[in-house]
Amino acid sequence: MDIRELRYFAAVYRARNLTAAARACFVSQPSISTAITNLEAELGTTLFIRHKKGVAPTASAEQFHALARRIIDEADAARGMFRKPSTKTTLTLGLMRTLDVPRTIALLKPLTARADIALRLVGSDERADARIISKSMLRTDEHFVALWSERYVAALPPSHPLTLKDKLRAADLADVPLIDRCHCERSEFFGRTAQRRQPAAIAQSEDWAMALVAAGVGIAIVPEGVAKGNPDVTVREIEAKVRREVGLAYRASAPLADALRDFVAQLQKQRRKSNGNERRR
Repeated sequence: MDIRELRYFAAVYRARNLTAAARACFVSQPSISTAITNLEAELGTTLFIRHKKGVAPTASAEQFHALARRIIDEADAARGMFRKPSTKTTLTLGLMRTLDVPRTIALLKPLTARADIALRLVGSDERADARIISKSMLRTDEHFVALWSERYVAALPPSHPLTLKDKLRAADLADVPLIDRCHCERSEFFGRTAQRRQPAAIAQSEDWAMALVAAGVGIAIVPEGVAKGNPDVTVREIEAKVRREVGLAYRASAPLADALRDFVAQLQKQRRKSNGNERRR
């Protein structure tokens, strides 16, 4: 058992998916699988049960995670104990408000792990060195590195009659209360699709949108990453095949700081590898 295996275990525990954990750790999926297999053999127990959508932690994993997390934190603290203070470079990233939080946190790990970087997060419309945004928000003077693509889905109260349908059409949404998300970059599209009248509520954040849905106030059309894993809402596909591409945008005319240049190169390498894997399937 080594610290690397514990880090991989913690990533799988957090993501509930081997592929997502490998992406967060910037390694191949076989490396993650091997680490989990080694840990299970050494501990003499099963840590994860595989299913169609990923993995589920066992009771052993729940018990082991607290210990593994403590060992990882103590190892990180020991590593930094005798380091001399260094001058940190401030890197400011603008984040749009509709991001999948766990995915974004995993994405920023290479930056937060660097001792020479002071990461500062601001809104996507504030002055920043780079922005993580939907491609539809890209400015004419910016380059764009694609990170992931996701569809929009309907988030419904669990008891809503429309949960009986596997897929919703625009006509299904015409006469139901809808929750407006004032920060949605595709609100104009959904306004036309649903032919909505006065919204049932206007949510200032994704948390509020999901809370209003769970309370039965109405339905919200949200990126899949926002709704997935939320036990208080039911998710259904919508007939309109609307997707968004999320990526890192940075000014084409401005020279990149070393840390940002390294980060962009890492993201581009990861993207090329991911595209190569998709072509081989």
